[in-house]
Amino acid sequence: AVVSTQSGHYGRDLEYFKFVGRVIAKAIYDNKHLDCYFSRSFYKHILGQSISFKDMEHEDYAFYKSMMFLLEHDLVEAGLDNLDFTMEIEEFGVTETRELKPNGHEIAVTNANKKEYVKLISQMKMTGSIRSQIKAFLDGFYDIIPKHLISIFSDTELELLISGLPTIDIEDLKANTEYHKFSLTSLQIQWFWRALRSFSQAERANFLQFVTGTSKVPLQGFSSLEGMNGVQKFQIHRDDRSTDRLPSAHTCFNQLDLPVYETYDKLRKNLLLAINECPEGFGLA
Repeated sequence: AVVSTQSGHYGRDLEYFKFVGRVIAKAIYDNKHLDCYFSRSFYKHILGQSISFKDMEHEDYAFYKSMMFLLEHDLVEAGLDNLDFTMEIEEFGVTETRELKPNGHEIAVTNANKKEYVKLISQMKMTGSIRSQIKAFLDGFYDIIPKHLISIFSDTELELLISGLPTIDIEDLKANTEYHKFSLTSLQIQWFWRALRSFSQAERANFLQFVTGTSKVPLQGFSSLEGMNGVQKFQIHRDDRSTDRLPSAHTCFNQLDLPVYETYDKLRKNLLLAINECPEGFGLA
């Protein structure tokens, strides 16, 4: 679920957000699981954690790519030297300009401060534009479970607290997997499926969160797994860089980048390390 920027403008909408916050917290308190899932950034809001630019990849991939382009290129050469620290937000057909920092309309985005710009505009998209809805939800949630009690969990753990451990059919996932520069008979692929079968249900849930951004299993099975642009099967891409790297993921494409490890034990160890220690999908061993 993603919160709409327009949802706080209809009568008692904010009261509904507070009510939903109380319902979610009461379910956790009573150890009752709900068939509902939120965006990664929303779990972080509940936990009081900072939202990172990386969280944008799963929520708005086009925006994420545009910000990556900005970070990786010289602004003058790319024709992006006309930006300032403001952002346009459209509500009910009316476009409003909001400042990302005090006097933002007077501050030009430069190669020196573009990292700050990307951080602030990402936070505005995921937080600032729905601030009242988030506050109403959290007011209701914290009425039942205080912030200091829920904040001991990670965002992935919170999802499992709310929705429970899924039952993951490894054979169904395998039957609906696409390979890039690998094949089903590749040694690393055989080791990969062997490792996944050896995982506990909790570890399998962590793996699914790592590669798709959520522990939710599609009702019709993994043939109906969705990505940013509709149905997108799980993909394993060969990573020809150093085998000292951990596996990495692109959740918007349900994609795992798997280094060509030399042994089964190394593959299993690094895969577990990645899904447990690098929930955002990237890391070095």
